[in-house]
Amino acid sequence: MTPPLDLALVNGRVRTLNPDQPSATAIGVTGDTIVALGDDAAVRAEADSTTEVIDLKGAAVIPGIIDSHVHPFFGGIGGARGADLMDARTLDDVRRLISEERAKCAPDQWVLGFGLDYNAFAETGISGELLADAAGGGPAMLTFIDFHTALATPRALELAGVDGPREFSEHAEVVVDASGRPTGELREGEAMELVRSAMPELTDAEVYALNVQQLKRFAAVGMTGLHGMDGTLDTPGILRELEANGDLATRMVMPFWSQPDTPEEVWAEYAKHRTEAGDRWRMGVAKLFIDGVIDTGTGWLFEPDSEGDGLSAFWPEIEKYFRAVEFFAKEGFQIVTHATGDRAVHEALNAYKKAGAAPGIRHRIEHIETLQPSDLPRFAAENVIASMQAQHMMWLEPDRSDNWSVRLGKERTEPGRAFPIRSIWETGAHVTLGSDWPVARYDWREGMAAAQLRRAPGHPDRAAYDDQGLTALQALEGYTTRAAETVGDTRLGALRTGRLADITVMAEDPVEISPDDLLTNPVALTVVGGEVVFRGSVLEG
Repeated sequence: MTPPLDLALVNGRVRTLNPDQPSATAIGVTGDTIVALGDDAAVRAEADSTTEVIDLKGAAVIPGIIDSHVHPFFGGIGGARGADLMDARTLDDVRRLISEERAKCAPDQWVLGFGLDYNAFAETGISGELLADAAGGGPAMLTFIDFHTALATPRALELAGVDGPREFSEHAEVVVDASGRPTGELREGEAMELVRSAMPELTDAEVYALNVQQLKRFAAVGMTGLHGMDGTLDTPGILRELEANGDLATRMVMPFWSQPDTPEEVWAEYAKHRTEAGDRWRMGVAKLFIDGVIDTGTGWLFEPDSEGDGLSAFWPEIEKYFRAVEFFAKEGFQIVTHATGDRAVHEALNAYKKAGAAPGIRHRIEHIETLQPSDLPRFAAENVIASMQAQHMMWLEPDRSDNWSVRLGKERTEPGRAFPIRSIWETGAHVTLGSDWPVARYDWREGMAAAQLRRAPGHPDRAAYDDQGLTALQALEGYTTRAAETVGDTRLGALRTGRLADITVMAEDPVEISPDDLLTNPVALTVVGGEVVFRGSVLEG
């Protein structure tokens, strides 16, 4: 006898993304699996008195949303703490928000902030002294939008003992003025860590609570899964604890993160844990960086940027990057490489081609902010996934007056070369979409809109940056079917019987409404493996 349904979603408008059955009105779930998909009568017939039946009242049902690039633990614990500066466009805006944050803090507490825009310092240059008064003269550390640069106030530098330039094992820098005095600008991880290490540490209980809180926030915007980008040897234990306590509200694929200074002996330790997994999480991915970011001149380019920067890889010994790719490919990992500049993308493609991949594995490149035309067809030809984040374009000015565009110049920001999402898609390559939170907001509705508009949603007065927008259906596929296929998960990405019941329910179908209205399209329900992990107010009353 067929067991009764545990969950029945009825009276909905289901977009399955399954070409064999494109639509339905109801879904039946037993355990963590979809067992019925069709009309209300058919699904209700398989329910009994023990079944939770939810009347969707005409709401739109789509496959569970998966963010292909997010830093769940770094963002939740430290990256997105303090003042949200993402909408601060001027130095006065930044000062006001830092002053407001200072007022919330205890007398000796560090002031934190994230989402700082390089363009706010276009007239003054980047200096922590500019924010010292707003921070009440105390220690403050703010991260820029890309999280590859931070700004520390003089008191923060003093507490960290940073009083001059330093040498690093990666392409990092403590920026100093003409007299050799630190300005407060800290480029790349090792430089930022000098100051971060002087901050008070969170307790284990505080860390756990922040992680749980962030997972609930992901669920509240309809996210059922994510591809993490900040894993360490501690990550499997963290995920086991969250899952054992019933707090893992979002499915995760997590990597092991390697930097230029990561000893090769640690790679071998990573390899021992490649197959670790739980019901809602697994490892098996290696995350590498080959360059930094365009805005500070640490993105790796074929030709220098307008400041003469961009000609260096992130790795002082680039051959070590190639060895890392070969090692992890041989060990059966999927390799993820951060590459923003055209030279970085080119060399990552070369490394993948040389190393090959284990059966069923496709390596991926993240960001791809500018691209040589000759490398455009290589993604499809060499079976490499392009993982793109359209929200990063929301800080660009249509007239190319922003810092990113000025550094790259006209030729490298032309259609098809600047964030070339549609150009890569149209070659037949596999493109997947994500936010890069906490660099951008994790709300996939904003990302789906930006992928179509090439600008921030809700600002029709701002012209599109170019004509590279995706269609609404393509953008949705980038957050569902293509995201699942990116990590080889055939159980997700479309709604059909036999697949896992990861489901997102919205008031309106995100494919059918204007992208400018996506952010105000309420989330009604988020279901992960048959468990309702979020209920919105849309279905009340």
